[in-house]
Amino acid sequence: MAMKPHIQFAPDLLLRAQGIQVAFFDVDGVLTDGGLLFSESGETLKRFNTLDGHGLKLLQKAGITPVIITGRDSQPLRLRLHALGVEHAHFGTEDKRPAAEQTLKTLGLQWSQAAAMGDDWPDLPVMRPAALACAPANAHVEVIGAAHYVTRVPGGHGAVRDVCDLLLVASGRYAELLGAYTQ
Repeated sequence: MAMKPHIQFAPDLLLRAQGIQVAFFDVDGVLTDGGLLFSESGETLKRFNTLDGHGLKLLQKAGITPVIITGRDSQPLRLRLHALGVEHAHFGTEDKRPAAEQTLKTLGLQWSQAAAMGDDWPDLPVMRPAALACAPANAHVEVIGAAHYVTRVPGGHGAVRDVCDLLLVASGRYAELLGAYTQ
């Protein structure tokens, strides 16, 4: 017998999230905790949360395209995204909106079908036109003010999964996907 989902979101938030086909995510402060670790050789080290990774894989199963747009570039990030099957990513992109618009055009989608998650000012140009703007709990105050949804947890600690779960519930696919693990 399949498990009944325990997750709940406000009805108005679910309405806003319906019809989302693409979700833009920043990396530092969203997929990570925002800290930058450097090895003695100067290599950047990043810590990723497995809850977030599984959420990105679930989005893809539900037909929602995750897209990474980040101002930085690193081999650990590229390896992680490859392992998750994330096909759309823009690295070393300071001006994020043109990258998002290019992806929308490639996918044949509009801003009304997009969600965006960021934690600092450079993410606002992607968050503001999106149908659903999200921020991790530890985002900058101006980003929180622009967000329709602020996660329960900080970036790098399951915040992306929180948004993925919202999108899955709004798409009507959450219970079905959960059922595959609880039968």
